[in-house]
Amino acid sequence: MARPAGELASNPIDFGASHPYIGGKRELWASMTTIDEIRDNFELLDEWDDRYRYVIELGRTLEPMPEAEHSAENKVNGCVSQVWLQKLVDRSKGVPILRYRGDSDAHIVRGLVAIVLSLYSGRTPQEILETDAIAVFDEFGFRDHLTPQRSNGLRSMVERIKRDAKAALAEAT
Repeated sequence: MARPAGELASNPIDFGASHPYIGGKRELWASMTTIDEIRDNFELLDEWDDRYRYVIELGRTLEPMPEAEHSAENKVNGCVSQVWLQKLVDRSKGVPILRYRGDSDAHIVRGLVAIVLSLYSGRTPQEILETDAIAVFDEFGFRDHLTPQRSNGLRSMVERIKRDAKAALAEAT
């Protein structure tokens, strides 16, 4: 079950005071709706107007991203709308886990960010590289129901996260 926007997970982890995004002991970023829950909900919605509304609602469940993180470093290039992805690499369990916060200035895109994060946030670099987001987007029917610009934006988000995963793997070896 998804947490309300802004509610953090209850298990604190020490990422170290020098971490560029967290800085010291903080609570883990909130978990979100799983991709399986999203898939199940999409199957229940026959009309695309209802699916669009659901995607917008997913965007409202995203944990708020601090305004300071709406930076050039976090901005995703290739999106028509403004999109930011804030990355945290959690190394507390040995293997790196990539966690993300995301935001957009457009409601529908914020929902698409939520779907992308449900696929990738909280995963190992290897899991990220093995996940075919485009197949999931096609399963949901996005190819036929999103503008080419929105589809390009989805691909840009996925490419950014996959680059992060490759970098995290390189650092781990």
